[in-house]
Amino acid sequence: MAITSANQLELLQTAEAVAREKMIEPALVIEAMEESLARAAKSRYGAEMDIRVSIDRKTGRASFTRVRTVVEEAELENYQAEFTVEQARQYLENPVIGDQFIEEIPPVDLGRIAAQSAKQVILQKVREAERERQYEEFKDRAGTIINGQVKREEYGNVVVDVGRGEAILRRNDKIARESYRPNDRIRCFIKEVRRENRGPQIFLSRTDPLFMAELFKMEVPEIYEGIIDIKSVARDPGSRAKIAVVTNDNSIDPVGACVGMRGSRVQAVVNELQGEKIDIIPWNEDQPTFLVNALQPAEVSKVVLDEEAERIEVVVPVDQLSLAIGRRGQNVRLASQLTGLDIDIMTEAEESERRQKEFEVRTQLFMNSLDLDEFFAQLLVSEGFSNLDEVAFVAAEELLQIEGVDNDTAEELQTRAREFLEEQARKALDKARELGVEDNLINFEGLTPHMLEALAKDEIKTLEDFATCADWELAGGWTTVDGERVKDDGILESLDVSLEEAQELVMTARIMLGWVDPDDLKQEENLEHTEELEVS
Repeated sequence: MAITSANQLELLQTAEAVAREKMIEPALVIEAMEESLARAAKSRYGAEMDIRVSIDRKTGRASFTRVRTVVEEAELENYQAEFTVEQARQYLENPVIGDQFIEEIPPVDLGRIAAQSAKQVILQKVREAERERQYEEFKDRAGTIINGQVKREEYGNVVVDVGRGEAILRRNDKIARESYRPNDRIRCFIKEVRRENRGPQIFLSRTDPLFMAELFKMEVPEIYEGIIDIKSVARDPGSRAKIAVVTNDNSIDPVGACVGMRGSRVQAVVNELQGEKIDIIPWNEDQPTFLVNALQPAEVSKVVLDEEAERIEVVVPVDQLSLAIGRRGQNVRLASQLTGLDIDIMTEAEESERRQKEFEVRTQLFMNSLDLDEFFAQLLVSEGFSNLDEVAFVAAEELLQIEGVDNDTAEELQTRAREFLEEQARKALDKARELGVEDNLINFEGLTPHMLEALAKDEIKTLEDFATCADWELAGGWTTVDGERVKDDGILESLDVSLEEAQELVMTARIMLGWVDPDDLKQEENLEHTEELEVS
């Protein structure tokens, strides 16, 4: 078939029809046609030629042209698409490097093979344009809810028709009890949109906590308008969930607004999530208060927060223990996810037993180290003294407030405590030297003999060894592994060295060794300070 013999408007009509069917720009289809015709022409005239095709957007006429470019004689490689300045003079007037000579060539007859090849190029270009259009459409919709229709199920994954493409609801993103049949209507959360070689991949979810948050946004106008904020969500998909809400408008009850009249609003979300029970919790910036709310319906007697470790101990009456933990630990697990804290739950009896053990340990410490009788040691513990440093270096007035303690007794207690601590420090330093700790580390300011002994036991014996340590290796910390917080024990953690103190010690060692320039540190600190001021 010759292009010249065909109706010239047929190309434009075909391009518009394909573009309308695939919902892409007609110009993209015409460009694909131009490329396919150029490829067919190259197969007729020669693959090394630079042949270009231009289709007039108004008449549909296809113009075939051959382009030759003027290049340096030393760079001449393709004799069909390039020529030298000397060769170009017979075609161009005063040619220079980079000039192009364009001449029109006769249109080609598309044989069966050439026509098939041209068709494949057009289809490929149309597919690429369609994929790009689909990616551009959905990439900004991640994090929103979409309605679709189930097409089929493959190996537990559900393929969903979302209008201008297909999306995948993977097996682990489905609510366990749900089953789907072709043509079922389904509402999902767009979890991720990825660009891949086979086209954009749209991944859906019905188990993501944000899916429930978006459902509440649809059902509760106050959330949609920003009057009520959803602070956090925790879900055990298909079974139970907790959602924390807060408002700055004192005239609005955030929990009541989310529940709705006779539970109408929350019930709409429950129905969509296949009966998933939802606890709506009032958020509070005070973490212990928030946790007490999050553990509802269980009643809490006492809360002890360890902010540095991001752990919290909760004491409950014995009859509330099973309710606080929940079936298979569900209630405490969801409360932990909601608050972002590790939670230890114990009964009042267990907490009392633990406190009694701590009391006995501290009593024994004072009896052994200060040579006191049990009554006097217990008296010190009852007054809040927990270690020898507190006794040795506290102001004498605090000891005098203890019943039966006079000036001589207070002085004797502090003398015994200091002598014991000095003896322990001497033994620790001797042990550190015995283990091979070098003088440059012993003389490093900020490390006590007990720290030196602990470092030596971990094969840190020189200032260079110490300077290579990370702050968390010394002070300890927490690492999240597979969603669970795991404790990293620090070498000096038992000696109450904080992360900030460890960081300062290590940096001082690096400066002493010349590894770090203090001027550079000052510049970084000034830069950070400037950035903070700009943000504020």
